[in-house]
Amino acid sequence: MTRQPLIASDVDELVRRLVEPGDHVHLAGTPSRPNALTYALCRVFGAEGRLTVSTTAVHSSAHALALSGVAEKVIAGFAGDTYPSPRPNPLYARLEQGEPFAFEAWSLLSYVQRLIAGAQGAPYAVTGSLAGTDLAEGKPGVLHQVPDPARPGEHVTLMAPLRPDVTLVHGAVADEDGNIALVPPLGEGAWAAYAAKRGVIASVERIVSREELRTINDRVVIPGQRVLGLCEAPLGAHPQSLRTGGLAGVTGYLDDYAFLEEIVASCHGPQRGADWYRTWVTGPGSHAGYVQRLGTERRAALAEPGPVPEEPYAEETELWQEIARSEAAARARLAAGERTVAPAAPAPAPDATEPASRQEQLIVLGARAVADQVREHGYDTLLAGIGTSHMAAWLAAELLRGGGHDVKVVAELGMYGFTPEPGDVYLFSLLHAGRSEMLAGIPEILGGMVAANPRALGVLAAAEIDGTGTINTSRGADGRWLTGSGGANDIASSTDCVVIAPSSRRRYVGEVGYRTSPGHRVREVVSDFGRFRRTDDGFRLATWLGPDGPGAVEGQAAAAVAERTSWDASVTGVVPEKPVTEEELALLRSLDPDGRYR
Repeated sequence: MTRQPLIASDVDELVRRLVEPGDHVHLAGTPSRPNALTYALCRVFGAEGRLTVSTTAVHSSAHALALSGVAEKVIAGFAGDTYPSPRPNPLYARLEQGEPFAFEAWSLLSYVQRLIAGAQGAPYAVTGSLAGTDLAEGKPGVLHQVPDPARPGEHVTLMAPLRPDVTLVHGAVADEDGNIALVPPLGEGAWAAYAAKRGVIASVERIVSREELRTINDRVVIPGQRVLGLCEAPLGAHPQSLRTGGLAGVTGYLDDYAFLEEIVASCHGPQRGADWYRTWVTGPGSHAGYVQRLGTERRAALAEPGPVPEEPYAEETELWQEIARSEAAARARLAAGERTVAPAAPAPAPDATEPASRQEQLIVLGARAVADQVREHGYDTLLAGIGTSHMAAWLAAELLRGGGHDVKVVAELGMYGFTPEPGDVYLFSLLHAGRSEMLAGIPEILGGMVAANPRALGVLAAAEIDGTGTINTSRGADGRWLTGSGGANDIASSTDCVVIAPSSRRRYVGEVGYRTSPGHRVREVVSDFGRFRRTDDGFRLATWLGPDGPGAVEGQAAAAVAERTSWDASVTGVVPEKPVTEEELALLRSLDPDGRYR
């Protein structure tokens, strides 16, 4: 007889009945996060949970794991902030000392490869990432470097499969049998659902009938056989986005940028996130209270552009009545042609004639370097890390496109061949998904389109970079945690790269304090005053953008290298870099009209 999943009244009941203290709980990134379930973990268990938590990255709402004390250990590829720009979060300053939890750091692709091995019942996962970096250290019994049987003298990196006890998922819709439908991009996909030892605990926007789900069975990603229990939790991924395209009458929603900035401001403030945690996690007391606290107007403003559902949600409860009212408001806004969301508190747009800032200068020089590499070496795919690096990649793609040279921009969570939504500079914005040629997941992008594609070019950032090109984004010189790898190690391990890094003696160092990403595939390093290119003897300053434009001499360039880096880089043969043009600056500011990267 087929086992039916528990249909619970709310997320807190699901957690109370299906999660046990000491469990290994996986928070799936599809790429929407099960944030309502995460808050429930914190409310139900608090510091008594002693959970091991695995998730692709700890940011935004996942900071509740640290603030509640529910996690004893976290396995992830990133811990910090991603919006409004990537940065360290003070909650994790002593992460390497085990505060606020023990932390096991991975790269994004290697992490997903471990989930795939767990899902397939394989004894090990094989990865081309991690080797030669500190991410491969300190993992006895989990990571093994063994002799390659086919290549004498070479080694292969094996990893133990990742198998959580339960996996938490937030989906678009599900039926009473537990079959869960999702709309791509899919991030890590369903691998963690199959890897979970006991099964999946799911929240969804709406539970529909078996008959209704059969009409959209091509969108079912997780089969009900894997699902232990589920409940309805509208806006269960908030403040992250959920893409639905109107699936089964469910309106999706965009990233709540104002909310994300509120979390960051609170964590950087005097209470270190405690005020946000009280207001949004414990204060509401339940997910229904959380949604009501968001308010009708805010929910309506976040409605996903696209097809307007023909039927509203069933109005069986007070919460559903509120959701139906906010959807009606959203439909009215869509019908009127209004934009449904905008970044919070944008910086005032400068006069078009305002000179390029130092950061804009960095992005433009980075875009030139990327475009030159594409033209010279024939790359067809750009994969950028978040921050100034993705802005440089976007600008390079626009410049190349204007010259009749098409190159595909991809994002590691599953977007391929996209042009960014004008005015939205968040790398993983749901709005970019609708402007993509294909939507897939992390294995397809970081694996198929980058690691297995010899024509891919990575565009990365660095907190520290040394003369070998080795990159540190994990630990500062003072021992504080920065952010971690994300997909950077995977990119740098497998494909040629350009690194975008503002000049600083603390950033361009003699030797990095932590080897997050290898440097052997770094072809060029771009600063705000010039571009360093790799030679047989290391990097040399190949171009120089002086304060007065062209006319650089080697003496001036050498002085800049000495004053603004800790590198001993040659300047022999340096040539002047032309000033930032009006066209380049106008194009960049059209991508970033609110000046987030100014």
